[in-house]
This record gives sequence, C-alpha cells and structure tokens, in this order.
Amino acid sequence: MTGNRVVVYKGPGEVAVETIDYPKLELPSEVASKMGIQQKAPHAAILKLVATNICGSDQHMVRGRTTAPVGQSLGHEITGEVVETGDDVLFVKEGDICSVPFNIACGRCRMCNEGKTGVCLNVNPARPGAAYGYVDMGGWIGGQAEYVMVPYADFNLLKFPDRDQALEKIMDLTMLSDIFPTGYHGAFSAGVTTGSTVYVAGAGPVGLAAAFSAQLLGASAVIVGDMNAERLKQAASFGCETIDLSKEGSLPDRIGQILGVPLVDAAVDAVGFEARGHGANAGEAPATVLNDVMSVTQVGGALGIPGLYVTGDPGAVDENAKVGQIGVNLGTGWAKSLSFTTGQCPVKRYNRKLMNMILAGKADISKAVNATSISLDEAPQGYREFDKGAAKKYVIDPHGMVSV
Repeated sequence: MTGNRVVVYKGPGEVAVETIDYPKLELPSEVASKMGIQQKAPHAAILKLVATNICGSDQHMVRGRTTAPVGQSLGHEITGEVVETGDDVLFVKEGDICSVPFNIACGRCRMCNEGKTGVCLNVNPARPGAAYGYVDMGGWIGGQAEYVMVPYADFNLLKFPDRDQALEKIMDLTMLSDIFPTGYHGAFSAGVTTGSTVYVAGAGPVGLAAAFSAQLLGASAVIVGDMNAERLKQAASFGCETIDLSKEGSLPDRIGQILGVPLVDAAVDAVGFEARGHGANAGEAPATVLNDVMSVTQVGGALGIPGLYVTGDPGAVDENAKVGQIGVNLGTGWAKSLSFTTGQCPVKRYNRKLMNMILAGKADISKAVNATSISLDEAPQGYREFDKGAAKKYVIDPHGMVSV
C-alpha cells in the first residue's frame, strides 16, 4: 500500500479529500517523544474503514471555531475491518470487524484502570485524553479515511461476534464509536431511570441519541428542544415531545404545558459552546443551554453534559468565551443541589452493552438519528449539508461495504 485517502480541514467552511501516507504501526512522533515511549507500536492494528461518520464535534473545527490548523485530518467515529496487526496483538485478527472508541486509551494508566478512558494519561502530551483526527488531541490521524491505525488494539477494539451480522447491522453498529455511547452517557449521568421525565437540549445527532437512550433507560417522557424544525420532526418520529425554541414562551412554561409541571427529573445538554439564545433572531450566547438545563431540572437532580465546551474558540462572541469562560449561573445549580457530569464520554464503559442491544434488535439507533450513507468523495458535500442543519447523521462508506 502506498496511499490513504482522508478528509482534511482546509480552512473555515472547507474540507477536501486528500491522499496521505498509508498508516504504519507507529505512534505519532509527538506522543512518543514527549511521553518518553517508543514510537514503534507492536500493540497496534491497521483497519480498513467500513463506516466512519461526520460528527458535530468535527463541524466545530470546520466552522473555524477551534484552533485546528489547516491540514488537520478529520474523523473519530470509526468502524473497520482489521487488515494488519502488530506482533503484540493477541486477541483480534485480520478479518475481524470492530468498533473503535473515539477515545484513544492505553489501557495501562491509572485513569484507564479506573474506567476513565476519556482522560487517558499516556496518549496526548498536551492534556489528558486523546481522539483521532481532532485538534489538541495528540496528533492522531483521523478516521474519515480509507485506512486508520489503532494503538493498543486489544484494549481499544470492540470486536463484533459475527461478521455477516455486523455488516447487516452496520448502520446501527457504526454509532457505537461515539454518538450512541455519548448520548447514553448524557442520559445515564443525568440519572435517567424508570419513569423519569427528561429534557434534552439539542436535536442534532447526539441529542437524538440522548433522547433515544433516555427511552431505553425507561423515561416516561422525553422532551427535546431545538430551533431546527426538521430536527425536531426527527425527534418526534420516535416518540419525543418537542419544543421549538425559535418561538415565543419561556422554557419552564412550555415544559409545564407538556408535563403539567415546569420541571423535569433530568436534563441533558447536547449543544455545547455554540449555543444560541431563544427566539427566531437570537444571537450566540454560549451559557444559554447550561443555564436552561439548570433552570428546568428538579431540585437535587442531575445534568448530563455531553455537549462540547472548549478552551480555545477564536470565533467566540467575547474575549472570555474565547478561552472557555462563559456566564454560567452556578449559583442556581448550587442552590438546587444539582449534580453535573462533563467531559468526553468514556465509550468503553457502554459500547459492549449497547452493541448487545443492537444485535438483539432492541436499539434501532440508526433510524432514530436518520443515518444516511455517503461515499468518501461526497464528504465535503455532507459537511456542507450538515452545517446547514440537515436532520441526518452522515455515514461515510469509503469502500462500498455499507448495505442500506
């Protein structure tokens, strides 16, 4: 092999498919040198991509709302077929189809041993935690590509038990790399359980996955708020109540019209730092969603916050927001004794059980998020449509292996 086609960030609003070197069983040089470990990676595997998805987190970079440099490779939602393994890989083999958690984790450090794989200590010299194809996340090559290298393969790869069954359900299984566990983590960490009432802010793919997960966890009512009518229609398609935030009326009052009371037991922020105020012409106000979910959550409740918040946003509305300081009304959260769970979802905590739900026919997550297959060459168009608010989850099919 001499090349590998991959989606690359070319500047605000622009991506392209370019050819880079075929992956090697090696760590990024920055990780190896600064972490003091060998670059050679006999613990790694190379995967041929079966499916790889466009994520809202990718879109933040492509909008120019992070410090991502031009040339940054993209893609952290990876499902693939093993085509090569290092000498130290024991439990996966060529031909296995596997889901790859977007968190890169060594499986050896304190955080990994505590199940906190989103903040592994050995894969990113800049900060705890790493991901494929993402700014400030260790320099790992992205997976919106034909091939990708996965380190610590025995730890990171989730092997599907049956190849034919996996290919049949690949549009669901591809969601295990990120948005299904992330949405589930948002709902689970908010304490959703049998009979809960739940508010999910945001009807993008993660918000839809969180709403679907809340239903799996036994919620009696799931309300989704957004300003995008098509995305709200998608939420309603699997039984959610919806609130169009572009229309007049306070959020507590509108929840009260649905539930009879203006409060929910649990809430999820699936929007993150590019939040907007309410109303048809509302501008960006990055603390809006966090303040909303605090205001509508019952005293003693919990908030799941899978929505992305960053420490560097060159396009932010003010100087404080450019470094991640936003106007959160923490006093409300303190006075109500609310609990908060933030940060990357530790995908390995959930992916095997969610895989079992998919394979048992009890979790049609692809239908909930309106999964739509496109080719690798169509990725730039997929990014443009997603940025315009398409009510779809774009699944890139680099090798024509996805059956829809």
